[in-house]
Parts: sequence; structure tokens; C-alpha cells
Amino acid sequence: MKNSASTPKEYIDQLPDDRKKVIKKLRATIRKNLPKGFKEEMNYNMLGYVVPHSLYPAGYHCDTTKPLPFMNLASQKNFVAVYHMGIYADKKLMNWFTSRYEKTVEGKLDMGKSCIRFKKLDTIPYELIGELAGKMTPEEWIKFYEKAKPA
Repeated sequence: MKNSASTPKEYIDQLPDDRKKVIKKLRATIRKNLPKGFKEEMNYNMLGYVVPHSLYPAGYHCDTTKPLPFMNLASQKNFVAVYHMGIYADKKLMNWFTSRYEKTVEGKLDMGKSCIRFKKLDTIPYELIGELAGKMTPEEWIKFYEKAKPA
């Protein structure tokens, strides 16, 4: 679902009511648990949680004018998605998340490299997403990113 919003509030306001409720709750959960230092802003037409240039002046290697992405939240055409770069970069974190998901949610995990897709909006494990959001500080994410980014 393409969204032309320039602020998180505009993004949410443009959503259909069923998605608006879910995105608001996920946003509140992420913001409550995200370690200090991350900044919320629009990032790639989604709600983004980034390491600002004030903490990581180099920015994102694909476009150094943009801050380093960490998490994103989006209402897509057929699902709601939570993107978490930390689970893509840190195998230990990925194993923790997939194990906890299996114990928390009935049904199969629908996931890509960093994308967790929720097609059934009534099965979103908000508490687990909150725990995931709090598992990595900006400084820890920068270390993983620095090790993995292209030279």
C-alpha cells in the first residue's frame, strides 16, 4: 500500500480503520520498548526507527543522506509488516525470536530476512514485538552494521 505521508501521524491517518488500530498499537509497543537513541521518522515510505546522524554520522551506506535504518513498520497490501534489521544481522537474536514466536503464537511464522509478516491481524504478538524492539541498543546495532556493511 503506497503511502505519501511525510510524518508518522499522516501515515497512520491515511490507513483504513482496521489497519490504523493495529499500526497504532504496534507503534506504541515499539516506542515504549525501543532503547534510547533511536529516532522515529518516515523511512522508505514506512514508519521507521533509525539511528540518527547525530549518533552515526556516516548514515546508511546505500544513501548516506539517510540515517541508519533499524526497524520499520508498514501496512502492506495483504499484511502488516515489522522489519527488524537486528534479527537479520544477529543469528542469536533470530534464534531467540523464532523460538519465542513458536511458543507464543499458534500458527507458522511468516518471515523473510528481516520482515515479519502478519496476515491475520488478530494474532499479532504485541508483547513479543515489544521485547524484540528492546533487545538491541543503537550502539550494538552500529557494531553489527559496521561488521556486515560492504567496504
